[in-house]
Amino acid sequence: MNYLNLDKTKLINLSYSLNQELIRSNHAGSYACTSIISANTRKYHGLLVCPLEYLDGGYHVLLSGLHETIIQHDKEFNLGMHKYAGDYYNPRGHKYLTDFEADPASRLVFRVGGVILSRETMLAQHEERVMIRYTLVDAHSPTLIRFKPFMVFRNVHALSKANDDVITRTSKISNGIRTRMYNGYPYLYMQFSKKNEFVPEPVWNYNVEYIMEQKRGYDYKEDLFVPGYFELPMKKGETVIFSAGTAETEPQGLKKKFETEREKRIPRNTLHNSLLNASRQFLVHKDRKTTVIPGFPWHRPSLRVTFGSLPGLTLNPGDMEIFKSALDDGLSGLLKSFNAAALKSQNHLFRGVDEPLWFIWALQQYDHRLGDSAGIWKSYGNKIKLILGSFREGIGDIVSMRENGLLYCSETDIPLTWMDSIVDGRPVNPRSGYIVEVNALWHNALKFSLKLAETAGDKAFVSRWEKLPAAVSASFVRIFRDEEKGCLADYVRDDSADWSVRPNQVLAASLPYSPIDNDMRQKMLEVVTSELLTPKGLRTLAPKNPAYLGIYDGDQAERDTAAHQGPVYPWLLGHYAEAYLRIYRKSGVDHISNLFYGFNEDMEVHGIGTVSELYDGNPPHYPGGAISYAWNVAELLRMEQLILYYKSI
Repeated sequence: MNYLNLDKTKLINLSYSLNQELIRSNHAGSYACTSIISANTRKYHGLLVCPLEYLDGGYHVLLSGLHETIIQHDKEFNLGMHKYAGDYYNPRGHKYLTDFEADPASRLVFRVGGVILSRETMLAQHEERVMIRYTLVDAHSPTLIRFKPFMVFRNVHALSKANDDVITRTSKISNGIRTRMYNGYPYLYMQFSKKNEFVPEPVWNYNVEYIMEQKRGYDYKEDLFVPGYFELPMKKGETVIFSAGTAETEPQGLKKKFETEREKRIPRNTLHNSLLNASRQFLVHKDRKTTVIPGFPWHRPSLRVTFGSLPGLTLNPGDMEIFKSALDDGLSGLLKSFNAAALKSQNHLFRGVDEPLWFIWALQQYDHRLGDSAGIWKSYGNKIKLILGSFREGIGDIVSMRENGLLYCSETDIPLTWMDSIVDGRPVNPRSGYIVEVNALWHNALKFSLKLAETAGDKAFVSRWEKLPAAVSASFVRIFRDEEKGCLADYVRDDSADWSVRPNQVLAASLPYSPIDNDMRQKMLEVVTSELLTPKGLRTLAPKNPAYLGIYDGDQAERDTAAHQGPVYPWLLGHYAEAYLRIYRKSGVDHISNLFYGFNEDMEVHGIGTVSELYDGNPPHYPGGAISYAWNVAELLRMEQLILYYKSI
């Protein structure tokens, strides 16, 4: 039995199958995404979605879908599916579905009378190309297959409408055609491994609806363009490959190319392998740079997520070179925004006061694996000095170090932490002043930097900074700690503390260098366990708080309002596990293992084989947000490593 074992009896139940989604991305930055029955429910769905930096820097859907029609004895059976107004679906190809497999390629099996057709979809790993392998498993008479491509050529955040600017002409190439809808776009090369006939018949397909966009409060109707259709005969047992890419390929090599790509896949036969498989999909290697994509299908690169997720994405599998490449590319972007902010540039990009500190944390994880503190200081010491010195002197009017050694964030109009939702131009969580995780990261960064400098013999750095960590720790306890409450304030501004029970305080216990003692960590974790812990992660706010919102739903404003007022984020479990195991050590392994292995069930929900961005705070904790989220996958992998370590001691 396959590990990813979805209920095949429910494939024709649209309330089930349309809510299960597949996402596959590659190192070129492209992705393919749709529901498990290949019916698109989002504007972000498509068979080939590519980053087109030269247009607008965003992702663009080129090929929305490909519908197959089985033709036998002059009768046509359309296997595709689109939704229209009034809950009307046409065609209704899902009624022919008999089987589905997610691994190693997503595979659908259709049965029409005596005809059984298998369809396997594979995204190439290093090029902007999607391939579909069709196998005519059974047929008792001559069978003709028609393939109709639906194109849109637009940004993933937009929708296509019928217009007179579309280019309707196509050009013949080897076993296929070359076409594009608009000037300025790359050509789309659609080819088969077998000779076929293309019939040019340009037409618009009007008012296709995306139910997920309707639910999210967006425009949800789109017009899809069809340039024509392909036809080719198939015999029982025959296999044909369809390819769509931004470059022409050699049709005779498509079968081998498909099989080669298939063999590269990490089999998703366990929770570990599913997470490992998913982890590879967030890393883009392009133009000699390595970039972390925070989540699919709509997230743009984020330095916070890059630094926070890199150790889990790359160090556990042992990809040290990938880690360093992505870290260095992220550091380059960080320093640009950092310097612009320090110079008080009106257009500075500095929007994460914790991002430089997450960089140092990521470097700390690297040092833990590499064991070369002197070498790391030699490579990164000057950058660390710049970061710490800038915080000490103050970065514009954003953040500065106070006399007590803590960092104070003066900015109130722009969210500077990971709780960064904005509604009506204002932060939903206006966290400013002394922020708990920022100062925990600050203390950790100071201690780690001193460790590197001492190992490398940098006496000048040690002399300048060695007394500060103790002062920061003492001030941290004085500012954030309340003995009676047993937990830490979320932030303190103008001597007024916010005692909302939130998960940010966990970092004060999870970081390698904690500013609080073991007794404080234990009491704080008891509060967090009691009020925030769920099977899917930590809530962003305790349910007893009047501002708590346990359901992540509604339009954009409603979702942004709720995002950090109760919903659960799995990435926080990595830090919870680290803090918990440091206190309870081997006796705490069972508790953390139960949390980790509870995600077995999530591999078959929402994003198949991966972990969603967030979950409802209220049981049964439905998944929401992005289909696949890097920080969650990364921290679950790191959590697994912690379990293995504490089991062994």
